[in-house]
Amino acid sequence: MVSRLQPAQILTRQFALNHRVYVVTGASSGIGRAMAGFLASVGAAIVAVARRPQPLERLVKEIQDSGGNAASVCADLGDRESMVRIARRCQGAFNRVDGVINAAGVNLREAAEDISIDSWDRTLNLNLSAPFFFSREFVAGMKQNGYGRIINIASLQSCRAFPNGLAYGASKGGVCQLTRAMSETWSSRGITCNAIAPGFFPSGLTAPVFANPETAAWAAGQTTMGRNGELSDLFGITVFFASPASSYITGQTLYIDGGFTAR
Repeated sequence: MVSRLQPAQILTRQFALNHRVYVVTGASSGIGRAMAGFLASVGAAIVAVARRPQPLERLVKEIQDSGGNAASVCADLGDRESMVRIARRCQGAFNRVDGVINAAGVNLREAAEDISIDSWDRTLNLNLSAPFFFSREFVAGMKQNGYGRIINIASLQSCRAFPNGLAYGASKGGVCQLTRAMSETWSSRGITCNAIAPGFFPSGLTAPVFANPETAAWAAGQTTMGRNGELSDLFGITVFFASPASSYITGQTLYIDGGFTAR
């Protein structure tokens, strides 16, 4: 069928995020903050979730001062007993949720012999368990609306092993399978579930890498592009996975890594 719409109109409809509401966890800094800010700049309403109130307040103010819509929920997603209450607060901000971006995470960088039961549980709980239990709280509303977008954050360590990354790598490997399982469970109801696996980007989790010029140069040298990522490199894929344009893509993990995993 040949569309009567002009190409620009088709693109506008496919990537339109106006009147959509997205909950972004880990929104106080790094990748989560960048994703939240950009989604707001293209018309989405944002519910920013993180533990630290001041950075959240600054993000919301920046979005609102730029003419966007945003609210914040200060909460710890590592507290499973509070998960339902946190989700209800998010739902109440704009009375609906169209998508969840699970960007909250932790990387303790411990040697295998130093990993304790507590640090293992903390890593797996926030990186792997929280994306499932938190996202699940919004599925009923997404089913009712016939539209939902769940975007998980994977990692190079979803498929590569790095020093002092045993617990983190296990959690991020699990994110890829979680994404596939979420897709199998919910995508027949219009809820797509995909994951973005960033390479080396400046964020709180990668601060030790970028604090050392030699390590940062090594990471850049492992890519086919010869550079590390910039947060703006994530904007296009974020909008794509959040929008109607990706309606027939689900269960996938896309590496945004400058060619790191191409080698």
